[in-house]
Amino acid sequence: MTKNKTKTRRLALLAQEARYQAHAPYSKFRVGAALLAKDGTVFTGCNIENSSYSLTVCAERTAVFKAYSEGVREFEAIAVASDDPEFTPPCGACRQVLYDLAGNIDFIMINSKKQLKTVKLKSLLPMAFTSSNLDRVQRKK
Repeated sequence: MTKNKTKTRRLALLAQEARYQAHAPYSKFRVGAALLAKDGTVFTGCNIENSSYSLTVCAERTAVFKAYSEGVREFEAIAVASDDPEFTPPCGACRQVLYDLAGNIDFIMINSKKQLKTVKLKSLLPMAFTSSNLDRVQRKK
């Protein structure tokens, strides 16, 4: 097995383990994430639901916010595991947050059958709104 495949499998396992920490009493849809920093550090996260639903935090955002709170800003990949037998892509909010804070990293999806699918984040968020949109407007002033 190549070094990259080994890294991907390890990240997938950590995401699957993080899923068991999820607090999903309403949807029963558990999700775990494992975010790989360029320095090799892994930050895990899980979804945490709330009775108001709108204050729920997804696993992906939990992981990236943990990394940022520790001062880490450069990433390689994120693995996301769910109980769904199909692949679970990130919600719109997570797509935007990940693209803003992690860039065009590999997004690895793991379904309940332990199958993996890897895509680049940009393919999940074509024509993303980024800081360059803001920069163009600021330069005009």
